[in-house]
Amino acid sequence: MKVLLAVTGGIACYKSPEIVRRLVDNGVEVRVIMTHSACEFIKPLVFQAVSGFPVHTELLDEQAEAGMGHIELARWADVLLIAPATANTLAKMVAGTADDLLSTVCLATTATQIVAPAMNSMMWYHAATQANIETLQSRNVTVLGPGEGSQACGETGVGRMLEPADIVRALVDLKDQSGVDKTLAGKQVLITAGPTREDVDPVRFISNHSSGKMGFALARAASIAGARVTLVAGPVSLDTPAGVSRVDVTSAESMHKAVMQVVSEADVFIAVAAVADYRVAEQSESKIKKTSADMVLRLERNPDILADVSALPNRPVCIGFAAETDNLEGYARDKLTRKNLDMIIANRVGVAGNGFNSDKNAVEVFWPDGHQSFTARSKQSLALELIGLISTRCLSK
Repeated sequence: MKVLLAVTGGIACYKSPEIVRRLVDNGVEVRVIMTHSACEFIKPLVFQAVSGFPVHTELLDEQAEAGMGHIELARWADVLLIAPATANTLAKMVAGTADDLLSTVCLATTATQIVAPAMNSMMWYHAATQANIETLQSRNVTVLGPGEGSQACGETGVGRMLEPADIVRALVDLKDQSGVDKTLAGKQVLITAGPTREDVDPVRFISNHSSGKMGFALARAASIAGARVTLVAGPVSLDTPAGVSRVDVTSAESMHKAVMQVVSEADVFIAVAAVADYRVAEQSESKIKKTSADMVLRLERNPDILADVSALPNRPVCIGFAAETDNLEGYARDKLTRKNLDMIIANRVGVAGNGFNSDKNAVEVFWPDGHQSFTARSKQSLALELIGLISTRCLSK
Protein backbone atom coordinates (compact mmCIF):
# COMPACT_ATOMS: atom_id res chain seq x y z
CA MET A 1 0.00 0.00 0.00
CA LYS A 2 1.25 3.50 -0.90
CA VAL A 3 0.23 6.28 1.49
CA LEU A 4 0.53 9.97 0.71
CA LEU A 5 0.51 11.75 4.08
CA ALA A 6 -0.56 15.39 3.97
CA VAL A 7 0.41 17.46 6.99
CA THR A 8 -1.47 20.72 7.55
CA GLY A 9 -0.90 23.65 9.89
CA GLY A 10 -2.09 22.56 13.29
CA ILE A 11 -0.11 22.01 16.48
CA ALA A 12 -1.04 18.31 16.27
CA CYS A 13 1.41 17.94 13.39
CA TYR A 14 4.08 17.18 16.00
CA LYS A 15 2.50 13.68 16.07
CA SER A 16 2.70 13.18 12.31
CA PRO A 17 6.31 11.90 12.09
CA GLU A 18 5.27 9.06 14.39
CA ILE A 19 2.51 8.16 11.90
CA VAL A 20 5.14 7.91 9.17
CA ARG A 21 7.45 5.79 11.31
CA ARG A 22 4.71 3.36 12.30
CA LEU A 23 3.47 3.02 8.72
CA VAL A 24 6.98 2.30 7.48
CA ASP A 25 7.37 -0.32 10.23
CA ASN A 26 4.25 -1.99 8.83
CA GLY A 27 5.75 -2.21 5.35
CA VAL A 28 3.90 0.79 3.92
CA GLU A 29 5.62 3.14 1.46
CA VAL A 30 5.02 6.73 2.53
CA ARG A 31 5.50 10.08 0.79
CA VAL A 32 4.77 13.37 2.54
CA ILE A 33 3.37 16.70 1.41
CA MET A 34 3.17 19.72 3.72
CA THR A 35 1.25 22.96 3.57
CA HIS A 36 3.09 26.23 4.16
CA SER A 37 1.40 26.53 7.55
CA ALA A 38 2.60 23.07 8.56
CA CYS A 39 6.17 24.12 7.79
CA GLU A 40 5.81 26.83 10.44
CA PHE A 41 5.33 24.11 13.08
CA ILE A 42 7.79 21.43 11.94
CA LYS A 43 10.58 21.26 9.37
CA PRO A 44 10.21 19.11 6.22
CA LEU A 45 13.60 17.56 6.99
CA VAL A 46 12.01 15.62 9.86
CA PHE A 47 9.61 13.88 7.50
CA GLN A 48 12.33 13.27 4.94
CA ALA A 49 14.36 11.51 7.63
CA VAL A 50 11.57 9.18 8.76
CA SER A 51 10.10 8.45 5.31
CA GLY A 52 13.32 8.25 3.32
CA PHE A 53 11.88 10.42 0.53
CA PRO A 54 11.92 14.15 -0.28
CA VAL A 55 9.02 16.17 1.12
CA HIS A 56 6.75 18.07 -1.27
CA THR A 57 5.63 21.57 -0.29
CA GLU A 58 5.09 23.58 -3.48
CA LEU A 59 2.41 23.36 -6.17
CA LEU A 60 4.60 24.97 -8.81
CA ASP A 61 8.11 23.69 -8.22
CA GLU A 62 10.31 23.20 -11.28
CA GLN A 63 12.41 20.49 -9.63
CA ALA A 64 9.34 18.66 -8.32
CA GLU A 65 7.48 18.91 -11.62
CA ALA A 66 10.49 17.39 -13.38
CA GLY A 67 10.26 14.46 -10.97
CA MET A 68 7.10 13.66 -9.04
CA GLY A 69 4.79 16.61 -9.58
CA HIS A 70 1.33 17.09 -8.12
CA ILE A 71 -0.41 14.96 -10.75
CA GLU A 72 2.10 12.16 -10.35
CA LEU A 73 1.68 12.30 -6.57
CA ALA A 74 -2.08 12.08 -7.00
CA ARG A 75 -1.73 9.06 -9.29
CA TRP A 76 0.91 7.34 -7.15
CA ALA A 77 -1.08 7.12 -3.92
CA ASP A 78 -3.41 4.31 -2.88
CA VAL A 79 -4.42 6.33 0.18
CA LEU A 80 -4.35 10.07 0.80
CA LEU A 81 -4.20 10.60 4.56
CA ILE A 82 -4.50 14.15 5.91
CA ALA A 83 -3.26 14.24 9.51
CA PRO A 84 -3.79 16.64 11.06
CA ALA A 85 -6.71 17.96 9.03
CA THR A 86 -7.50 21.52 10.11
CA ALA A 87 -10.90 23.14 9.84
CA ASN A 88 -9.56 25.24 6.96
CA THR A 89 -8.39 22.14 5.08
CA LEU A 90 -11.77 20.44 5.48
CA ALA A 91 -13.53 23.55 4.19
CA LYS A 92 -11.24 23.76 1.15
CA MET A 93 -11.87 20.09 0.36
CA VAL A 94 -15.63 20.66 0.40
CA ALA A 95 -15.37 23.80 -1.75
CA GLY A 96 -13.07 22.13 -4.25
CA THR A 97 -10.45 24.85 -3.94
CA ALA A 98 -7.19 24.19 -5.82
CA ASP A 99 -4.81 26.93 -4.75
CA ASP A 100 -1.96 24.90 -3.24
CA LEU A 101 -0.34 21.48 -3.55
CA LEU A 102 -2.63 19.64 -1.13
CA SER A 103 -5.94 21.01 -2.40
CA THR A 104 -4.87 20.26 -5.98
CA VAL A 105 -3.89 16.69 -5.12
CA CYS A 106 -7.26 16.22 -3.38
CA LEU A 107 -9.04 17.04 -6.64
CA ALA A 108 -6.67 15.08 -8.88
CA THR A 109 -6.46 11.80 -6.98
CA THR A 110 -8.64 8.70 -7.16
CA ALA A 111 -7.02 7.33 -3.98
CA THR A 112 -8.97 6.52 -0.83
CA GLN A 113 -9.14 9.76 1.15
CA ILE A 114 -8.91 9.76 4.95
CA VAL A 115 -8.87 12.77 7.26
CA ALA A 116 -7.88 12.95 10.93
CA PRO A 117 -9.36 16.26 12.15
CA ALA A 118 -7.58 18.36 14.76
CA MET A 119 -8.86 21.70 16.05
CA ASN A 120 -10.30 23.55 19.01
CA SER A 121 -13.53 21.97 20.26
CA MET A 122 -15.57 25.11 19.46
CA MET A 123 -14.30 24.99 15.87
CA TRP A 124 -15.14 21.29 15.67
CA TYR A 125 -18.70 21.79 16.86
CA HIS A 126 -19.33 24.87 14.68
CA ALA A 127 -22.19 24.27 12.25
CA ALA A 128 -19.96 24.96 9.26
CA THR A 129 -17.40 22.31 10.28
CA GLN A 130 -20.10 19.74 11.05
CA ALA A 131 -21.72 20.41 7.66
CA ASN A 132 -18.34 20.02 5.97
CA ILE A 133 -17.76 16.69 7.72
CA GLU A 134 -21.17 15.43 6.58
CA THR A 135 -20.41 16.51 3.01
CA LEU A 136 -17.02 14.80 2.99
CA GLN A 137 -18.50 11.59 4.37
CA SER A 138 -21.16 11.68 1.66
CA ARG A 139 -18.27 11.78 -0.83
CA ASN A 140 -16.76 8.63 0.73
CA VAL A 141 -14.03 10.44 2.65
CA THR A 142 -13.25 8.48 5.84
CA VAL A 143 -13.12 10.57 9.03
CA LEU A 144 -10.95 9.26 11.88
CA GLY A 145 -11.79 10.95 15.16
CA PRO A 146 -11.31 13.46 16.54
CA GLY A 147 -10.56 12.34 20.08
CA GLU A 148 -11.33 14.05 23.37
CA GLY A 149 -8.89 15.51 25.90
CA SER A 150 -6.72 18.48 26.74
CA GLN A 151 -5.95 20.85 23.87
CA ALA A 152 -3.14 23.28 23.08
CA CYS A 153 -5.46 26.22 23.76
CA GLY A 154 -5.80 25.10 27.37
CA GLU A 155 -9.36 23.82 27.01
CA THR A 156 -10.58 20.24 27.29
CA GLY A 157 -13.00 18.72 24.83
CA VAL A 158 -13.46 17.02 21.47
CA GLY A 159 -11.02 18.05 18.78
CA ARG A 160 -7.71 16.30 19.49
CA MET A 161 -6.20 14.37 16.60
CA LEU A 162 -6.28 10.65 17.27
CA GLU A 163 -3.04 9.13 18.50
CA PRO A 164 -0.66 7.87 15.77
CA ALA A 165 -1.13 4.25 16.86
CA ASP A 166 -4.91 4.51 16.35
CA ILE A 167 -4.55 6.17 12.95
CA VAL A 168 -2.00 3.62 11.76
CA ARG A 169 -4.13 0.74 13.04
CA ALA A 170 -7.01 1.98 10.88
CA LEU A 171 -4.76 2.18 7.82
CA VAL A 172 -3.20 -1.24 8.41
CA ASP A 173 -6.71 -2.68 8.73
CA LEU A 174 -7.54 -1.06 5.41
CA LYS A 175 -4.41 -2.59 3.89
CA ASP A 176 -5.25 -6.04 5.23
CA GLN A 177 -8.90 -5.84 4.22
CA SER A 178 -7.96 -5.11 0.63
CA GLY A 179 -6.58 -8.63 0.25
CA VAL A 180 -9.04 -10.59 2.38
CA ASP A 181 -12.13 -12.29 1.06
CA LYS A 182 -15.20 -12.10 3.30
CA THR A 183 -15.08 -15.86 3.87
CA LEU A 184 -16.68 -15.60 7.32
CA ALA A 185 -19.52 -13.29 6.33
CA GLY A 186 -22.62 -14.24 8.29
CA LYS A 187 -20.65 -16.44 10.72
CA GLN A 188 -20.42 -16.00 14.49
CA VAL A 189 -16.91 -16.61 15.85
CA LEU A 190 -16.13 -17.03 19.55
CA ILE A 191 -12.49 -16.64 20.63
CA THR A 192 -10.74 -16.86 24.00
CA ALA A 193 -7.48 -15.03 24.54
CA GLY A 194 -4.86 -14.23 27.14
CA PRO A 195 -4.01 -15.89 30.47
CA THR A 196 -6.20 -16.60 33.46
CA ARG A 197 -5.35 -15.67 37.04
CA GLU A 198 -6.05 -18.06 39.88
CA ASP A 199 -6.10 -16.26 43.24
CA VAL A 200 -4.01 -17.55 46.12
CA ASP A 201 -4.96 -14.76 48.51
CA PRO A 202 -6.03 -11.10 48.07
CA VAL A 203 -2.54 -10.09 46.85
CA ARG A 204 -1.17 -13.17 45.04
CA PHE A 205 -2.23 -15.26 42.09
CA ILE A 206 -1.00 -18.03 39.79
CA SER A 207 -0.82 -17.20 36.08
CA ASN A 208 1.32 -17.64 32.95
CA HIS A 209 3.18 -15.61 30.32
CA SER A 210 0.40 -15.30 27.73
CA SER A 211 0.06 -11.74 26.42
CA GLY A 212 -3.19 -12.34 24.50
CA LYS A 213 -1.67 -10.93 21.29
CA MET A 214 -2.36 -14.03 19.16
CA GLY A 215 -5.97 -14.28 20.26
CA PHE A 216 -6.60 -10.59 19.71
CA ALA A 217 -4.96 -10.82 16.27
CA LEU A 218 -7.28 -13.71 15.36
CA ALA A 219 -10.31 -11.75 16.58
CA ARG A 220 -9.29 -8.85 14.36
CA ALA A 221 -8.66 -11.15 11.39
CA ALA A 222 -12.02 -12.89 11.81
CA SER A 223 -13.76 -9.52 11.92
CA ILE A 224 -11.93 -8.41 8.76
CA ALA A 225 -13.10 -11.65 7.12
CA GLY A 226 -16.70 -10.62 7.81
CA ALA A 227 -17.53 -12.54 11.00
CA ARG A 228 -19.39 -11.30 14.04
CA VAL A 229 -16.77 -11.86 16.73
CA THR A 230 -17.06 -12.28 20.49
CA LEU A 231 -13.73 -12.18 22.31
CA VAL A 232 -13.55 -13.55 25.86
CA ALA A 233 -10.34 -12.09 27.24
CA GLY A 234 -8.32 -12.80 30.32
CA PRO A 235 -6.42 -9.99 32.08
CA VAL A 236 -4.39 -8.30 29.32
CA SER A 237 -3.53 -4.73 28.36
CA LEU A 238 -4.64 -4.74 24.72
CA ASP A 239 -7.07 -2.59 22.77
CA THR A 240 -10.24 -4.28 21.53
CA PRO A 241 -10.09 -4.84 17.75
CA ALA A 242 -12.53 -2.77 15.73
CA GLY A 243 -15.95 -4.38 15.37
CA VAL A 244 -15.28 -7.03 18.04
CA SER A 245 -17.49 -7.58 21.09
CA ARG A 246 -15.30 -8.13 24.17
CA VAL A 247 -16.03 -9.87 27.48
CA ASP A 248 -13.38 -9.47 30.20
CA VAL A 249 -12.80 -12.28 32.70
CA THR A 250 -10.10 -13.20 35.21
CA SER A 251 -10.15 -16.85 36.27
CA ALA A 252 -10.58 -20.10 34.37
CA GLU A 253 -13.99 -20.60 35.97
CA SER A 254 -15.17 -17.13 34.92
CA MET A 255 -13.88 -17.73 31.38
CA HIS A 256 -15.69 -21.09 31.28
CA LYS A 257 -18.93 -19.44 32.40
CA ALA A 258 -18.63 -16.62 29.85
CA VAL A 259 -17.97 -19.05 26.99
CA MET A 260 -20.84 -21.35 27.91
CA GLN A 261 -23.27 -18.43 28.03
CA VAL A 262 -22.72 -17.54 24.36
CA VAL A 263 -21.31 -20.65 22.66
CA SER A 264 -24.73 -21.80 21.43
CA GLU A 265 -24.69 -18.87 18.99
CA ALA A 266 -21.20 -19.62 17.65
CA ASP A 267 -20.36 -21.25 14.33
CA VAL A 268 -16.65 -21.39 15.18
CA PHE A 269 -14.91 -21.60 18.56
CA ILE A 270 -11.18 -20.80 18.66
CA ALA A 271 -9.62 -21.52 22.06
CA VAL A 272 -6.45 -19.44 22.07
CA ALA A 273 -6.38 -18.56 25.78
CA ALA A 274 -3.72 -20.09 27.99
CA VAL A 275 -6.16 -21.30 30.63
CA ALA A 276 -4.68 -22.44 33.95
CA ASP A 277 -5.10 -26.19 34.35
CA TYR A 278 -5.27 -25.88 38.13
CA ARG A 279 -6.54 -23.43 40.75
CA VAL A 280 -5.86 -23.15 44.46
CA ALA A 281 -8.28 -25.42 46.30
CA GLU A 282 -8.60 -23.15 49.31
CA GLN A 283 -8.10 -19.46 48.66
CA SER A 284 -7.17 -17.44 51.72
CA GLU A 285 -9.46 -14.50 52.52
CA SER A 286 -6.52 -12.60 54.04
CA LYS A 287 -2.91 -12.23 53.00
CA ILE A 288 -0.88 -15.32 53.82
CA LYS A 289 1.94 -14.28 56.13
CA LYS A 290 5.52 -15.49 55.84
CA THR A 291 5.70 -17.67 58.91
CA SER A 292 7.81 -20.62 57.78
CA ALA A 293 10.44 -21.62 55.23
CA ASP A 294 7.94 -23.58 53.13
CA MET A 295 4.38 -22.99 51.96
CA VAL A 296 2.29 -25.78 50.48
CA LEU A 297 -0.66 -25.05 48.21
CA ARG A 298 -3.17 -27.74 47.33
CA LEU A 299 -4.38 -27.40 43.73
CA GLU A 300 -7.48 -28.73 42.04
CA ARG A 301 -8.40 -29.06 38.37
CA ASN A 302 -10.06 -26.22 36.51
CA PRO A 303 -12.82 -26.94 34.00
CA ASP A 304 -11.57 -27.80 30.49
CA ILE A 305 -13.29 -25.16 28.38
CA LEU A 306 -12.32 -26.57 24.99
CA ALA A 307 -13.25 -30.15 25.90
CA ASP A 308 -16.63 -29.03 27.27
CA VAL A 309 -17.45 -27.05 24.13
CA SER A 310 -16.33 -29.91 21.87
CA ALA A 311 -18.59 -32.30 23.78
CA LEU A 312 -21.73 -30.25 23.20
CA PRO A 313 -24.39 -32.04 21.10
CA ASN A 314 -24.62 -29.20 18.55
CA ARG A 315 -21.11 -27.91 18.91
CA PRO A 316 -19.44 -25.30 16.70
CA VAL A 317 -16.31 -25.96 14.68
CA CYS A 318 -13.65 -26.32 17.40
CA ILE A 319 -10.11 -25.04 16.96
CA GLY A 320 -7.56 -25.57 19.72
CA PHE A 321 -4.13 -24.16 20.50
CA ALA A 322 -1.20 -26.02 21.99
CA ALA A 323 1.94 -24.42 23.41
CA GLU A 324 4.63 -27.07 23.83
CA THR A 325 8.31 -27.21 24.74
CA ASP A 326 9.01 -30.57 23.05
CA ASN A 327 7.38 -33.35 20.97
CA LEU A 328 5.24 -30.69 19.32
CA GLU A 329 3.44 -32.87 16.76
CA GLY A 330 2.93 -35.79 19.13
CA TYR A 331 1.31 -33.73 21.86
CA ALA A 332 -0.68 -31.64 19.38
CA ARG A 333 -2.14 -34.62 17.53
CA ASP A 334 -2.96 -36.31 20.84
CA LYS A 335 -4.93 -33.23 21.91
CA LEU A 336 -6.58 -33.05 18.49
CA THR A 337 -7.88 -36.63 18.85
CA ARG A 338 -8.54 -36.68 22.58
CA LYS A 339 -10.68 -33.54 22.52
CA ASN A 340 -12.34 -34.32 19.17
CA LEU A 341 -11.19 -31.09 17.52
CA ASP A 342 -11.45 -30.00 13.91
CA MET A 343 -8.01 -28.39 13.95
CA ILE A 344 -5.20 -27.58 16.34
CA ILE A 345 -2.59 -24.83 16.07
CA ALA A 346 0.65 -25.61 17.88
CA ASN A 347 3.68 -23.49 18.64
CA ARG A 348 6.92 -24.19 20.44
CA VAL A 349 7.37 -21.94 23.48
CA GLY A 350 10.73 -20.82 24.76
CA VAL A 351 11.97 -19.84 21.29
CA ALA A 352 13.47 -16.34 21.32
CA GLY A 353 11.38 -13.82 19.38
CA ASN A 354 8.31 -16.05 18.97
CA GLY A 355 5.26 -17.00 21.00
CA PHE A 356 4.49 -15.55 24.44
CA ASN A 357 4.83 -11.75 24.68
CA SER A 358 6.25 -11.50 21.16
CA ASP A 359 4.72 -9.78 18.14
CA LYS A 360 5.77 -12.75 15.99
CA ASN A 361 4.89 -16.42 15.95
CA ALA A 362 5.62 -19.61 14.03
CA VAL A 363 3.10 -22.45 14.20
CA GLU A 364 2.33 -25.95 12.98
CA VAL A 365 -1.32 -26.58 12.13
CA PHE A 366 -2.77 -30.10 12.26
CA TRP A 367 -6.16 -31.50 11.27
CA PRO A 368 -7.20 -35.17 11.10
CA ASP A 369 -5.83 -35.81 7.61
CA GLY A 370 -3.44 -32.93 7.09
CA HIS A 371 -0.77 -30.53 8.28
CA GLN A 372 0.61 -27.10 7.32
CA SER A 373 3.60 -25.14 8.62
CA PHE A 374 3.78 -21.37 9.05
CA THR A 375 7.24 -19.92 9.54
CA ALA A 376 7.86 -16.92 11.81
CA ARG A 377 5.92 -13.79 10.85
CA SER A 378 3.91 -11.08 12.59
CA LYS A 379 0.96 -12.34 14.57
CA GLN A 380 -1.31 -9.96 12.66
CA SER A 381 -0.22 -11.45 9.32
CA LEU A 382 -0.29 -15.01 10.67
CA ALA A 383 -3.82 -14.51 12.02
CA LEU A 384 -5.14 -13.54 8.59
CA GLU A 385 -3.59 -16.67 7.07
CA LEU A 386 -4.94 -18.90 9.83
CA ILE A 387 -8.46 -17.52 9.42
CA GLY A 388 -8.18 -18.27 5.70
CA LEU A 389 -7.07 -21.82 6.45
CA ILE A 390 -9.87 -22.37 8.97
CA SER A 391 -12.39 -21.12 6.42
CA THR A 392 -11.03 -23.43 3.73
CA ARG A 393 -10.51 -26.58 5.81
CA CYS A 394 -13.30 -26.40 8.36
CA LEU A 395 -16.13 -24.38 6.86
CA SER A 396 -16.07 -25.34 3.19
CA LYS A 397 -17.15 -28.95 3.60
